[in-house]
Amino acid sequence: MRIDILSVVPKSMESHLQSSIIEKAIKKGIAEVHLHDLHDYSSDKHKKVDDYLYGGNSGMLLKCEPVFTCIEKLKSERTYDEIIYVSADGEKYNQSTANKLSLMKNIIILAGHYKGIDQRIRDVLITQEISIGDYVLTGGELPALVITDSIIRLLPGSIGDSTAALSDSFQSGLLDSPQYTRPEIFREYKVPEVLLSGHHKNIEKWIEVQSYEKTKRLRPDLLENE
Repeated sequence: MRIDILSVVPKSMESHLQSSIIEKAIKKGIAEVHLHDLHDYSSDKHKKVDDYLYGGNSGMLLKCEPVFTCIEKLKSERTYDEIIYVSADGEKYNQSTANKLSLMKNIIILAGHYKGIDQRIRDVLITQEISIGDYVLTGGELPALVITDSIIRLLPGSIGDSTAALSDSFQSGLLDSPQYTRPEIFREYKVPEVLLSGHHKNIEKWIEVQSYEKTKRLRPDLLENE
């Protein structure tokens, strides 16, 4: 899978791409992540990529030219399944969307900055708009990394135990159940007996009940469509 991320500050994302799971996936050839500096696609002699808004509103807006030039160049080299713009007013990101994106071959993620991007970019080039929450950040770099991370960890071979990602919170529509590891007793705190029993059906039932109760307590909104 290939992910191309367009940004005005691509260097700010480099360290996260060198984190364990993503870096290993890239080294194994499971995923490719390419960062593109939009300043490199500006014809302005000062490599300017933003300008004032028409209509007198405050703030600066990413211009059409560098974004169009970069995306058109990438599209001339390969076919993209989605061209995503990360925006506070996009569709709320969730595990279901991450699952769908992980099945794709090539995607572009545009990280907005300043006040956002010229509407013509959204109208002509963008195929999907995504928000990671109801709040505003200084740029789209963090959301772009969140999406990239959530996708790559789902790719076969990225995680040592290939089934681990499938049991994460939200995969079943519920939060994950409580988890325990050795020792069986830490101070006076014990691991639930059922997890030590070796009785798989009882363990599965315990996990199911605990997941439901945890979801009911912490995220009852996830149960509203039941």
